[in-house]
Amino acid sequence: MTETTTPTKPDIEPVQVSLLTGFLGSGKTTLLNKLVKHPDMLETAVLINEFGEIGLDHQLIERIDENTVLLNAGCLCCTIQGDLVNALSDLFIKRVKEEVPYFRRVLIETTGLADPAPIIHTLMTAPVVANRFALDGIITTIDAVNAENELNRYEESVKQAAVADRIVVTKTDLADPEALEKLDDRIAALNPGAPRERVVMGEVEPAKLFDAGLYDPKTKSIDVQRWLRDEAYEKDSEHGHNHNHGHSTDHGHGHSHGHGHNHDHGHDHDHDHDHNDVNRHDDSIRAFCMTREEPIEWEAFVAWTRILIGQYGEKLLRIKGILNIRGRDKPIAVHGVQHLFHDPAELAAWPDSDHRSRMVFITRDLERDIIEEKLNTLMEQAAALER
Repeated sequence: MTETTTPTKPDIEPVQVSLLTGFLGSGKTTLLNKLVKHPDMLETAVLINEFGEIGLDHQLIERIDENTVLLNAGCLCCTIQGDLVNALSDLFIKRVKEEVPYFRRVLIETTGLADPAPIIHTLMTAPVVANRFALDGIITTIDAVNAENELNRYEESVKQAAVADRIVVTKTDLADPEALEKLDDRIAALNPGAPRERVVMGEVEPAKLFDAGLYDPKTKSIDVQRWLRDEAYEKDSEHGHNHNHGHSTDHGHGHSHGHGHNHDHGHDHDHDHDHNDVNRHDDSIRAFCMTREEPIEWEAFVAWTRILIGQYGEKLLRIKGILNIRGRDKPIAVHGVQHLFHDPAELAAWPDSDHRSRMVFITRDLERDIIEEKLNTLMEQAAALER
């Protein structure tokens, strides 16, 4: 988005924002403690609810004010007192006034029962935030020991996994290897596009968790494949439409109902397993990629998104896409969460020779056929008007 004033050089690029979410006890605190000590986390500000909950006291070297401390790795750590917009705005003003060290990244740690959608909404819609900050990605921690029970019982944990850009599987040293493989299958069914990192005691390279977005601040280039991870969903389209068929060792099977099958079974299902999982919330989650060879009519696309939002908003957990719009040379990036679509952004150029439109969907209780049929209908109507 353009602004009325020309920003100074350090402020030209938006501050990259990452969300750290995960169910209660899944290892967010341990992961965060390790991250803030890492030298690659210089120029990072961390927003948390209360310092006491995170156990950072032994690392504090300077208290800037009642809400802000400077950590020994160079990170800032601030409390969020209710309003995320005010917290981000205050932090940015302090950066401009040089009251705090310069930062280029913000890491927001959510509570264990948090739905990431409201935070994404805030980053998209609040002008003071949207003009200065850009969502890089959602990092979700999943407890390898307790995940099966949590995913079965708590819908929040399923949503956190489904919308993630990066998944960190914690406590892997304590989990049974067979159960860990089963969990891998289940996560892959929920979210085939998110890379997974297995960690012990929060040890992971920050480079594997950050810079997950459409714009890579390190190379200042567009990496659509990394942003969409559409190849994972496309592979799923080939192999995973019907989970009653034999199970492949390939983990890209997002069209299935998310059952974590063992690799050694064929056509028969473990019926005891099915009965034990009657409360599984991820049975309703779908992950898929829609691809269109021909350019899309912009008016038809806008009408389509309005219909989707109006009729199925709560069921659209996340949408990401790059579009080839008829009459335009450059691609358009779109990003939506439930009832909200971010303003479309025209990219500088296509990243490669593949100019197909690609849209990745994470939905709940909403089938691919319904979404695709409505788009096809509107495209046919638009084509008929041209004739």
